[in-house]
Amino acid sequence: MQTESSSAGDEFEIAPGEASADTDRELVARAVAGDRAAVADVVRLLQDPIYRLALRMVWRPADAEDATQEILLRTVGNLASFRGEARLTTWAYRIGVNYLLNLKRQTPQEMRQLSFDEYSEGLKDGLAEEDYRGPEATVLIQETRLNCSQAMLQCLSRDERVAYVLADVFEVSSDEAAWIVDATPAAYRKRVERARKRLGNFLESTCGLANPQAFCRCSRRVEKAVELGRVDPRRPAFAAHPITPGGRSVERAEEQMVRLHDAAAVLGAHPDYAAPQAKMEAIAGLLRSGRFPMLG
Repeated sequence: MQTESSSAGDEFEIAPGEASADTDRELVARAVAGDRAAVADVVRLLQDPIYRLALRMVWRPADAEDATQEILLRTVGNLASFRGEARLTTWAYRIGVNYLLNLKRQTPQEMRQLSFDEYSEGLKDGLAEEDYRGPEATVLIQETRLNCSQAMLQCLSRDERVAYVLADVFEVSSDEAAWIVDATPAAYRKRVERARKRLGNFLESTCGLANPQAFCRCSRRVEKAVELGRVDPRRPAFAAHPITPGGRSVERAEEQMVRLHDAAAVLGAHPDYAAPQAKMEAIAGLLRSGRFPMLG
């Protein structure tokens, strides 16, 4: 059962203060020294933030799970190089971004090089005249919205996508995000500006959530999305996805979106997804397999 957070619940949180940085360094030192409990703590700390980043970049949960596993294994394998130059979560994001930007597997939109104009035209095809009122209407409308906001991100280039996600979804500072993506702050800000403009133009002309005068409505796309296989009414990928205990639910995210009512709110209105437990158990097994000498 999903539970609500008591706060706005950003998807990327960095606790301020020297004490937190000291805690990171102490935890990593214990892990590098072979403390298995510390290694498990590192994985628990990073698994959900890394999974949420991967999900925004690769669209589908199954692909995000695979990417999360590889990123966490690379992070643990490189802990000895951690020098405390950034918070541990930030440092892991840098590893994750590098992996995701160079991922050979492409999303369907990437393979087709789908533009925002083409995506907008596709949304017009099959748009019903009336709102969907069939079985599980609320869940399927939520699923359609969440899937669509994931899909539209794929129309951005990867460097624009990651810049936008860090800036407007995870609300990372420009300097910190520039370090994560290994760019100058000026270059990073230009990427964000370009991504915001492209997404903003698309949402303003297409999405009724961002602009009430636009043509598309999630409630009128459900049947077409099901027909195309983009939404599975038996297994909703996003609306029924497990969330972090105490994290932001689908309902809470939608409340915030309605209140803010802008492009960033539409793209950011996802619940606080939790990394799948089965995948985390698989990672634990790999960590016990002897692949990492520091754990011997």
